Amino acid sequence: MRRHSASVVLAIAVFQLFLAFPATVEAQSVLPNAITDAERPRVTAVAVAGPIQVDGRLDEATWRGPSLGGFIQAEPREGQPASEDTDVWVAYDSDNLYVAAYIHDSQDPTVSDIRKDFADSNQDVFQVILDTFRDRRSGFVFQTNAEGARGDRQVANEGREINASWDAIWRVETQRVADGWTLEMEIPFRALRFDPAGEAWGINFGRNLRRNNEVSYWAPIPRAYTFNRLSLAGDLFGLPTTSPGRDLRVKPFASASTVRERGGSGFTNQTDVGIDVKYRLTEGLTLDVTANPDFAQVEADEQRVNLTQFNLFFQEKREFFLENSGTFYVGDAARNLRIRLTPTPDEDLLLFHSRRVGISDDGRAVPIQAGARVTGQVAGLVVGGLWMRTDDFGGAPANDYAVFRVRKNVLRGSDIGGLVMMRDAVGDESSYNRVYGGDAYIRFPGEIDWSTYVVGSESPAFDDNQYAWRTSLNREGNFHHLKLGAMEIGEGFSNDLGFFRRTGVRKYFTDWGLRPRPESFRGIGVREIHPHLTWNFYEDLEGRMVAKTLHSGVTFFLESGGNIQLAMDKSSERISEPFRIDSRIDPIPAGSHDWESWVLSGATDASRLLSLSYRVTKGGLWTGDQKGFSGGLTFRPSYQLRSTLSVSYTNADLTDPVASFTRTFWTSRTNYSFNKNMFIDALVQFDPRTNALNSNVRFNLIHSPLSDLFVVWNEQRFETGEGIIPGRSLTVKFTKMLAF
Repeated sequence: MRRHSASVVLAIAVFQLFLAFPATVEAQSVLPNAITDAERPRVTAVAVAGPIQVDGRLDEATWRGPSLGGFIQAEPREGQPASEDTDVWVAYDSDNLYVAAYIHDSQDPTVSDIRKDFADSNQDVFQVILDTFRDRRSGFVFQTNAEGARGDRQVANEGREINASWDAIWRVETQRVADGWTLEMEIPFRALRFDPAGEAWGINFGRNLRRNNEVSYWAPIPRAYTFNRLSLAGDLFGLPTTSPGRDLRVKPFASASTVRERGGSGFTNQTDVGIDVKYRLTEGLTLDVTANPDFAQVEADEQRVNLTQFNLFFQEKREFFLENSGTFYVGDAARNLRIRLTPTPDEDLLLFHSRRVGISDDGRAVPIQAGARVTGQVAGLVVGGLWMRTDDFGGAPANDYAVFRVRKNVLRGSDIGGLVMMRDAVGDESSYNRVYGGDAYIRFPGEIDWSTYVVGSESPAFDDNQYAWRTSLNREGNFHHLKLGAMEIGEGFSNDLGFFRRTGVRKYFTDWGLRPRPESFRGIGVREIHPHLTWNFYEDLEGRMVAKTLHSGVTFFLESGGNIQLAMDKSSERISEPFRIDSRIDPIPAGSHDWESWVLSGATDASRLLSLSYRVTKGGLWTGDQKGFSGGLTFRPSYQLRSTLSVSYTNADLTDPVASFTRTFWTSRTNYSFNKNMFIDALVQFDPRTNALNSNVRFNLIHSPLSDLFVVWNEQRFETGEGIIPGRSLTVKFTKMLAF
């Protein structure tokens, strides 16, 4: 009863916090969340007045004409003019689009990173987004900082799908000046997809001013949304009716490695070659082909403590699978950059999880023979097709994997689509899996949208109930957000290309929160208060409770960019079979288990010399109690060097079984950038319980655009004094991009 009361008390406190700030409700929506074409800002590109020397100096005659300006804040004071001026110019010649900018600044700019596709939240950034088909949904983002780092990505459906692995061959250079910094971007038309007959493109410009934690845009966007909100972008006129060209890229690779397994007596040497090809089939459709792909340069997974009965979810890191991965996504992923306070609901069922291809259940790489991918727009449809063939491995046969996705844009900002996925064992007709279904995303007037999907599966291992569905209604606004939904997974549902935790379950979920910004709190460094509740209820298909969770919390978002959260998590689980939470103790018994825990978490300003992230947990766990800490201290003396030392510690005392255990992982991550094209990264992990030390060191030299030299060192050793020979590997990989 006491635990239940604590949950109710915090929920009431969250509601009272809302009542304490009634005056903030009226002042939340400053900028409109929809505009007409007549209300959009416009810019006309000008033909260059002479050759453009891309050096960051605005000394060409082209940049002496009228500029764009008047950026409007989304953060911290929505609708107000930006605190520092920004001047922008747009020009073109027969081959390239040029963007130049004068970033006025009364203080030195903040620069935290200079590597390719840098994180843009912890430094000063200028960015441009190009909606080349002017569909108000999809576009290409190019961004830089004061040191001229390059970042690019592809977005679709206004950020529901973000392809951070998309790469273009483009140039940017910057210069420091007395009152800020200047930049020049050269973006080849052949690097983009567009309709040459189109009247105009959509366009917007954005600027992050880190010391004020300020975000501003040329075409204004409410703070509830992000730079990807292309329905609010401006229009770009005046471009020539040029064709983007065929854009054929051939990227061969060669690699050599030497490996000694842990405890082994000698090294095994191996050489490999492969090739990647990218070709523009039409103005809107791109073909990617790979033969014998190799992912030796991919960073190792971090070790984590697992206190649940389910397998942990690990993100995809392989570049080929990351590129255009959003095309194959089905669900209601958040479009905004708010801090995620709870795990994504997709961990209950992520329909397409590419780690199921080429990675075994125990984390080993399964050789991939070849693959192909087609993505883009054709005949008014957004399409994506993926095929991969793996080798036989560990006694399992070779497999063909295929995914096909199609989506039709309808109405204003809505779409309907379909998905087909399959796995077929090569030479074994009795081993297969099929998943197929449809989905819809409907945006209603205002701030409400609805997302739903229904899928079925086929597998010889199951006869009935091979289905799953999910639906959710979402409202995303400056002051208030709410998500209500339900999902169901049949007992016979199977998906060899997805990630899911259990079948034969029905789930109801709610995610609710407020975002008041009382002026009185700004004086103490608090920009926004976020009281919130997240509730998940699981039952079997006969209506019996299986599990439920309630997360009640209040987050304080600080003016500095840091945050502090106090939360209570209440959990109930009914398990039908015992399971081991730790290999050294007896299993948790079957039955119903209820517990609650309190969590204090947060992070300081990540752009500082020293920054800290932390999470402290104390309370119940299954049949007993737990206390835990996880966090990291980051040292960043310059934009070239960053080093983080992290620890994850959990101590639990259980009553059934009567047992205690402690799990600790230490992690050290160091990154050094010699310049914009040469980096070294080191990841070291230590498990004190087993005295296991794992090291992963990666050197990367970008020797020409989209061409790399990788040197990767891995080591696994046991510091037990028992003389176990460490496992070691050294891999050298060379790639070269040939563009035609």
